[in-house]
Amino acid sequence: MNKSKIIIALDFNDMGEALSFVLHLDPLKCRIKVGKELFTSAGPKLVERFVGMGFDVFLDLKFHDIPNTVAKACAAAAELGVWMVNVHASGGRSMMSAAREAIDQYEKKPLLVGVTVLTSLTATELHEVGIEGTPEQAVNRLARLAQSSGLDGVVCSPLETTILRESCGTDYLLVTPGVRPQGSSQNDQTRIMTPEDAIKNGADYLVIGRPITQADNPAVALESISQSIQSL
Repeated sequence: MNKSKIIIALDFNDMGEALSFVLHLDPLKCRIKVGKELFTSAGPKLVERFVGMGFDVFLDLKFHDIPNTVAKACAAAAELGVWMVNVHASGGRSMMSAAREAIDQYEKKPLLVGVTVLTSLTATELHEVGIEGTPEQAVNRLARLAQSSGLDGVVCSPLETTILRESCGTDYLLVTPGVRPQGSSQNDQTRIMTPEDAIKNGADYLVIGRPITQADNPAVALESISQSIQSL
């Protein structure tokens, strides 16, 4: 049984490169995330291949559209056998509820989580698009809306996990990108935290990409992070 809290973001745009990397991973020691870049390049067949290899796949396409379109997209994801799929919580209650209903038709239903505020966004950028208040306030508002719409959890910055544990409870899944081991490059993330602190603050799953995929020895990097959070 896979008990890993680490989801490796496959930051590749080439099917061969992604497959070559994944062949060196143990599906019982991590989970993998397929995002827009890789999915656009390689398509659903690659996702099915990963699932067939025994990996728990987080299909990170952040669906955001009218309810009927999002519902059908989530159903298509369930057909692929993915472990987790996400939608933008800012799409509203009707959209999220439609996604929930579509997934609930399947015996093996993927986890459904809502994206709150992207970890690359600053307060200034949020204000520019009309979202007032702090990023933390926006995340909390969207997380509670996602919870009341039937979602299993949300994607949030590790900086907001403590707040969300208080407002959404202990059983609500918190998936946190923006996780960087001590000494790693921040890259394009602005609201970040170390793996150890993210877990201590209440994160259930850590999405980690470049610190593993671009490491000199990815297997060693994965094992190092796994060991650092094992006892937490």
